[in-house]
Amino acid sequence: MTAALVTALWATAGCVTVHGEREVIPSATRTDAGGALKAFVTAYNKADKAYDPALDANRVTGALSAINQSGLKAKHANNPRGNPDHTDLELTNPHYTIPKMAGWPKFFVVEADTDRDRDDDPRLDNSWLLVFTRGGSHQPWQASYLTVLSPADLPRFAVGEDGLAEPVRGGEPGLAVAPEQLSSAYTTYLDKGGEKFAPGAQTSGWREQREKNATRPGLSTQYIDEPVTDGAYAPVGLRTEDGGALVFFTSRHFEKTTAAKGVNLNVSPDVKALTTGDVKQSITLERISNQVVLDPPRTARNARVRILSRIQGLTGAKGE
Repeated sequence: MTAALVTALWATAGCVTVHGEREVIPSATRTDAGGALKAFVTAYNKADKAYDPALDANRVTGALSAINQSGLKAKHANNPRGNPDHTDLELTNPHYTIPKMAGWPKFFVVEADTDRDRDDDPRLDNSWLLVFTRGGSHQPWQASYLTVLSPADLPRFAVGEDGLAEPVRGGEPGLAVAPEQLSSAYTTYLDKGGEKFAPGAQTSGWREQREKNATRPGLSTQYIDEPVTDGAYAPVGLRTEDGGALVFFTSRHFEKTTAAKGVNLNVSPDVKALTTGDVKQSITLERISNQVVLDPPRTARNARVRILSRIQGLTGAKGE
C-alpha cells in the first residue's frame, strides 16, 4: 500500500500541471471509479487472506497505507501461513461522489454498504467511506482514507446540475477551520483543549481517557501528537449543502508508557512484531490516525468542527 503523491490534494483554478492541464473536469468517470473500487476490494481480500502487505501495496496510499500495511506486517509475523479467520470483504450499493477539478492530483469519494455490519439494526448499520486519489493520468487510483460511518451521519454534498461535487481548497477561509489547518488544530486540541472541536468520543472523551490513563499503579503514560499533512497525507474535502465541508485528514500519535522498577510491561504479539529495541522499562507506540469531520461555515451559530469517525493503526514501537 505505497505510493507517493507530492502535491496537496486541492483543486487550484488555473494551475499548470505536469501535463499542462488547466481545464476543470470530472476527477474520474463513474466507470473508472467503479473499477478502482473493484480493484481495491480484490487486492484487500488477497492481502487479508495471506496476511501479505505486498498483495495490496499498489492499491492504497497515505494514511490507509500506513495503517493497513503495518497491520498486515504484524499479523504475518505471528501468522505466517495467513489469516485462518479470513472472509472476503464485500462492498455493495456504492455511491460515488465525483468532484470537478483542475490539475493533479485528483480524488473522489465512495460510500458503500459492507458485509461487516448489521443492516437489520440501525445502531449497528454502517457504511464504508473511502477516498481514492490519483497523482497523474498514468498512475493507478489508490485508496488514501477509510472511515466507517452510520448512514445517518453522512451529509448531503453540494452537487451541481451536472451531478458533480465541489472540492474545497486547503486554505478555504469560509470554514470554521481551514482544511490544511485541521491536523495541527486537532493535535493542539488534544494537548491543550479549546473550543475548535465539538465535544465527543474523539475529542473531549479522548482527552478524558488520556488523563485517566496517565498515571496508574506502577505505570505512567505520556502522549505526543503531531500533524501530518504532506503528500498523500494531505487533507481532502467536499463542499456540503449547508456551505460547510466534509474533510478527511491525518494525524500521528505517540504514547510512551514507563514502568516503575519491578513492574513488567505486557506487550501483545502484534505490538512486539513492530517493536525495535528491548522493552525493559518503557515502550513508545506510534500510531497513524485518519479522521473525517464536518467543518461548518465560519459564520455558523455553533462553528465547531465535529469528528464523525476516526480510525487509527499501530505503525511502529520502540522499547527501552
